[in-house]
Amino acid sequence: MKKYIYIYSPSGAVRDKVAFKRGIKRLQTLGHEVEVDVDALTSHQRFAGDDATRLAAIHRAADSGADVALISRGGYGLTRLLPDIRFKKIAKAIDKGLQFVGMSDFTAFQSALLAKTGAITWAGPALGEGFGVEGTPDEIMEACFDDMLCGQGEGAGWRQARKSVANTSKDIATNPEDIRAEGSFDIQDAVLWGGNLTVLTTLLGTPYFPNIKGGILFLEDVAEHPYRVERMLTQLLYAGVFKRQKAVVLGQFTDFKLTPHDRGFNMGTVGQWLRQAIKAPVLTNLPYGHVQTKVLLPVGARTDLSVNSRGALLVWGHV
Repeated sequence: MKKYIYIYSPSGAVRDKVAFKRGIKRLQTLGHEVEVDVDALTSHQRFAGDDATRLAAIHRAADSGADVALISRGGYGLTRLLPDIRFKKIAKAIDKGLQFVGMSDFTAFQSALLAKTGAITWAGPALGEGFGVEGTPDEIMEACFDDMLCGQGEGAGWRQARKSVANTSKDIATNPEDIRAEGSFDIQDAVLWGGNLTVLTTLLGTPYFPNIKGGILFLEDVAEHPYRVERMLTQLLYAGVFKRQKAVVLGQFTDFKLTPHDRGFNMGTVGQWLRQAIKAPVLTNLPYGHVQTKVLLPVGARTDLSVNSRGALLVWGHV
């Protein structure tokens, strides 16, 4: 089904122009109409234009009449813009059918919009890292993106880590023991929210941090050592965020490097610590994060979660 996709750059400057062009070509090959924002390739310091330029791009995306507003990349810069974003304008565009999609630094936009208006956005790929890869983009990611476009996406399922694996930065389950949430359980009608752990943590204590009670919080990160991940989780713990959630779901934490000094301290250790520190179940291995194979998740949608010996299933129905 042909859709109209608007590409814009609200955060970091696009450095990989080849991936940018590949991403556009891929979307066009899939049959979509693609419009590129006039300032999508603008560069100012490390940003995709100065603050005013990127702010205007966000509002142009809202006015575009597109089916999807897709960020070109993440990076850094959205937290600088939050006080000036017209969130009611964004929410009205969403009410008319516009789907905002992005990840990483985009967590700031999604969280602030959720806190201010309750509007639903999608945690998913960016243009470059998702569709602009060399070769063929991940088929699961593309299938989930297509389901979102067609309004057919109703949920996401995945297997929990079942056994220990080698100490790598590619999987959350890098400990000698199984860190699955034990037993079977169901959670119904809980708001799904979260995203990048670092970005989300920076919003604590601001008007842009969602006050979600009884929610399902999902988290991921990239290039953050396990001790830094645990330190940020500790901040969420002490701020009382975890005690308000019905479940915490850990996605992919990638591209960090363990050292001999760690002496076995890894992401598995962090997962064990978190399970002991909070009452809510902690699930792992969600296929979402800075990885090619990832599902799309509706941030702010009411969701059901079912867990059994075979794995976990998030169901949100038609959003």
